[in-house]
Amino acid sequence: MKLALIGGGGLRAPLFVESALRRGDRIGLTEICLMDIQPDQLALIGALSNELSRRAGGKVAITTTTDIEAAFDGADYAVTTVRPGGIEGRITDERIALGAGVLGQETTGAGGFAMALRSIPTILDYARILQRLSPKAWLFNFTNPAGLVTQALRNAGFERTIGICDSANGAQTAIAKWLKVSERAVDAEVFGLNHLSFTRRATVNGCDMLPDALADDAFLATTAQRVFAPHVVRRHGLWLNEYLYYFYYAEEAVAAISAGPTRGEEIRALNGKLIPQLRSIDVVAEPGRALDVYFAYERERSATYMHYANHTDGEDAPLVSTAADDDHDGEGYAGVALNLIEALSGGEPLRTGLNVPNRGAIAGLHDDDVVEVSCVVDANGVTPLPIGAMPEAQAYLVNSVKHYERLTVQAIAERRRDIAVEALVAHPLVLSYSRAEPLVDKFLAVHADYVGEWR
Repeated sequence: MKLALIGGGGLRAPLFVESALRRGDRIGLTEICLMDIQPDQLALIGALSNELSRRAGGKVAITTTTDIEAAFDGADYAVTTVRPGGIEGRITDERIALGAGVLGQETTGAGGFAMALRSIPTILDYARILQRLSPKAWLFNFTNPAGLVTQALRNAGFERTIGICDSANGAQTAIAKWLKVSERAVDAEVFGLNHLSFTRRATVNGCDMLPDALADDAFLATTAQRVFAPHVVRRHGLWLNEYLYYFYYAEEAVAAISAGPTRGEEIRALNGKLIPQLRSIDVVAEPGRALDVYFAYERERSATYMHYANHTDGEDAPLVSTAADDDHDGEGYAGVALNLIEALSGGEPLRTGLNVPNRGAIAGLHDDDVVEVSCVVDANGVTPLPIGAMPEAQAYLVNSVKHYERLTVQAIAERRRDIAVEALVAHPLVLSYSRAEPLVDKFLAVHADYVGEWR
């Protein structure tokens, strides 16, 4: 089995490789191809990944390439995790949004819109190449904003496409850790959109354990729910995706991010320390030392994730967190992708939250709307589970953001400025022509190399 990781020169790629190597025998993995457009950084990541493979017994070949066709040729599965425009593009998006007084975040609101302008055309181009070279391959998209990108892929007819995100299964993993059971022992019921989802139930042996978990202050304090005041979580009576912080504490989030470096600026600073360190080491001669430096970087990066958002000590607690970059599982998005591969390849059927077409699962949304929902995955494919009607408060927010998503995908497909403006006006975190019009114009201008000519 050949697995292609697009964005394989990214600084989180070794974590993906490490997870894939652990599953190698079970899924019949023979090659991991790391593809990236940055040859120097790809060489560093490739050397680290080869050392990880050597330590795992050397059964899986690690290959690197800057040629997308070489990466996709013969691939059985492809994972896309790229950031067109790089970290500077992310920072530009964040600062333009904050300058307009709205959230600067690469998946949510105006920042997510700007990221979609670049990522959707890029991933669509990749999908066309994959379909031509390896038409039976599955494409797992982790490129942000994952829901929007997956919607665009599905609209364009790429049916063997699934959007993945580790935050979709946060409740399942947290409940499993709390009860000290395996994640597969927990059946979670997820509904909503990517980075805008809720978990209504989490059952173990037929008993819903979520109410007791949400009533436990210690549980809230040690999970992603810490970003909300406990009474807010309990008012909803649901597990809240942590990205809902940006909606439920909107002005607080903007003020906190504006007061210091943006997340993009934080990562740029961290990367600016790591890359010179790795380049100063002969990775081939001193692979152990290089990996020590790399994993120290990952721990530091994880410790600063959403550090401004913590309400577990009460509403007036300082917004500080020392939590890991994800609370979902030790493998993050790699675990989601690899679980999918196992199930699709004929392994044990899997129940997990994914970004797929609705097909009637969630009442009130279109059948072709890409939603984040619990699915059963097996050798026959992916089946979303029936959710029915959403609670009214959550339905209002989900429907509002889905309307924005539909308009955004249409605007990018047709290169229509007027529809793009309507999309941002529809977003609950913008809601204003006086903000939307200059935001669209600025994003189109600074990202002209990616978006082309619009009308």
